[in-house]
Amino acid sequence: MRILLLTPGTGSFYCGTCMRDNALAVALRAQGHDAMMVPLYLPPALDEASSAENAPLFYGGINVYLQQKVGLFRKTPRWIDKLFDTPGALKSAASRAGMTQAHELGDMTLSMLQGEDGRQAKELARLSEWLAGDGKPDVVCLSNALLMGLAGQIKRETGALVACTLQGEDTFLDSLDEPYRARSWAAVAEKARDVDAFIAVSRYHADLMTDRAKLPPERVHVVYNGIRLEGYGPHPAPTDAPPVLGYLARMCPPKGLGMLVDAYILLRKRGQVPGLRLHVAGAQTAGDISYVTGLQVKLAEEGIGDDVRFLPNIERDAKIAFLQSLSALSVPATYGESFGLYILEALAAGVPVVQPRHAVFPELLAATGGGVLCEPDDPASLADALETLLRDRAKAHALGESGRQKILSKFSVEEMARNVANVFALPV
Repeated sequence: MRILLLTPGTGSFYCGTCMRDNALAVALRAQGHDAMMVPLYLPPALDEASSAENAPLFYGGINVYLQQKVGLFRKTPRWIDKLFDTPGALKSAASRAGMTQAHELGDMTLSMLQGEDGRQAKELARLSEWLAGDGKPDVVCLSNALLMGLAGQIKRETGALVACTLQGEDTFLDSLDEPYRARSWAAVAEKARDVDAFIAVSRYHADLMTDRAKLPPERVHVVYNGIRLEGYGPHPAPTDAPPVLGYLARMCPPKGLGMLVDAYILLRKRGQVPGLRLHVAGAQTAGDISYVTGLQVKLAEEGIGDDVRFLPNIERDAKIAFLQSLSALSVPATYGESFGLYILEALAAGVPVVQPRHAVFPELLAATGGGVLCEPDDPASLADALETLLRDRAKAHALGESGRQKILSKFSVEEMARNVANVFALPV
């Protein structure tokens, strides 16, 4: 089966969606399929080898922007468009990618959802022509619902089954200014008719998108994300060394880093977990620097800045070593997180997690048994849960090991690939 995954790249910072799609393509190849990730907008930033090594980039970020804003660029020949798709031009655009705010992208989001009727119609024509060429796919999988405007023309040109992953679109769509928010949600519901199968990364998100986008329930399938497990091992046995609290996600407000810092300050003031340190890792874009600096100043004013480490944009091996050094991990996201690969990564390393009781987190902790829940948006409740866990190192180790066993059996990238392939094999 020839499978192409159309995935927006970030160019400059690690993105969980890019890493998930890349790992899926690699695992599908290992299982005998001809699978490849095809990047859109910007090249993917990955912490391992890319499966898109032979794929051209489509919908180059600069061209998409110019076609949205200036009518002339909707008619320019390809040789002119190529000037804006060069590695140098895209690298420059990528350096600004993390500074773009969702509420500024309403007109472009709607245009993309309009597909052949949108302002990037010639980009869709170029993509469709390439897909319909030699070795055309059996399956084209759109990385998220914001790409559903591509589905109709791709189906007509290739005859392929068109699937769409559902992972976090609601948060982005809800952040758009009106009238684009309502019009984009309506466009998602309309374009869903062109999609043969939806793959939601959790039951929570499947139910949410089925309701809000009016998706046909019989076409919505839940397939949990999986991760590549090579390099992960059992967590070291508890020692008398000072415990380390960790965070692994983009360093931005919606992921709850500020709340974790507040909980850490509370824990240090209580003094019930002697020597506690905080280590923060994950993606950091140019737009995140001022936010992180503000947190560092806050910690310094409390006199505990030297006990907190920030490790931005670490590679895979360094990430695993980072996780192995932790006693517990928390990413207290303040929005409706659809999944959270960081939970799988922490548990694969035997590190228990503390997460808020909302969105996908109750579902994931019930499925893995690798952590405890606290009240959402409440630093004191988060501190209470962390304190209980960190003061009982044996219990924390047992929770982490229980979670690790579930990850090994149910959340590998191979298991994800098998389940996704089963969805792709469904009749149209």
